[in-house]
Amino acid sequence: MNATTENEAILRVVLDQWKEAVDAHDPQRVASHFTEDAIFQGLHPYSVGRQGVAAYYDSQPSGMTATYRVLETRRLADDLVLGYQSVDFSFIDRATVSVYLSVLVQRVEDGWYIKHYQASRLG
Repeated sequence: MNATTENEAILRVVLDQWKEAVDAHDPQRVASHFTEDAIFQGLHPYSVGRQGVAAYYDSQPSGMTATYRVLETRRLADDLVLGYQSVDFSFIDRATVSVYLSVLVQRVEDGWYIKHYQASRLG
């Protein structure tokens, strides 16, 4: 497995779990995929820690789903992988919101977690 493939595989494990929790509208489960001190920047003011992540996703409407595509990866250290994704958030009653998402995932004792999350709309 080459480095790019390995990096993408690590990201997919974390992002698939994140997506499943987002799609299930389970804010606490979404937050459980972040480190305790994660910096989180959705499309609202930023927060630090799992409580802010849970509050952000709790404010999202039921029925919202996420579909992502990994665009780029970089291994910054043995325990850090940077990912750049496009994400479409779909809703039941309004237009899809497309964003670009940068995440930094960190390996800790029991697995990989999102350490930094930055969403942005371009154009």
